[in-house]
Amino acid sequence: MQLYIYKRGQGYHTRLWTSLACFALACWGCYRLSEMLTMTENPWIEYMVPAALLAGLSWLIYSVQNKPSFADFLIESEGELKKVSWSSRAQIIASTMIVISVVVIISILLGAVDVGFRSMFEYVFKIYS
Repeated sequence: MQLYIYKRGQGYHTRLWTSLACFALACWGCYRLSEMLTMTENPWIEYMVPAALLAGLSWLIYSVQNKPSFADFLIESEGELKKVSWSSRAQIIASTMIVISVVVIISILLGAVDVGFRSMFEYVFKIYS
């Protein structure tokens, strides 16, 4: 049996990283399953069920990756990412400093308003209580 890869060579990076991420999730899930199966005290069940499930999930990941509609989506996504103009390091630093400054200023203003309202309500309720 020969493995067939739909549109080999196109969308290589998106297909690779999507497959690896899905496989990592499957491995983590099977590991957690094997931890839960330790109470069976049967090593065949504890290890073979997660291993068989991982094999099945690996085949499913391979099948979905080679489904024409999904593969075309990943190929087009990689093509669009190549068209993006990424910001320079100086622009990113300047934008980050602006965002941090605005967050600090708004935090200070909201804190002052909170203190003001708290003082006002304490004053009002002390008078009427």
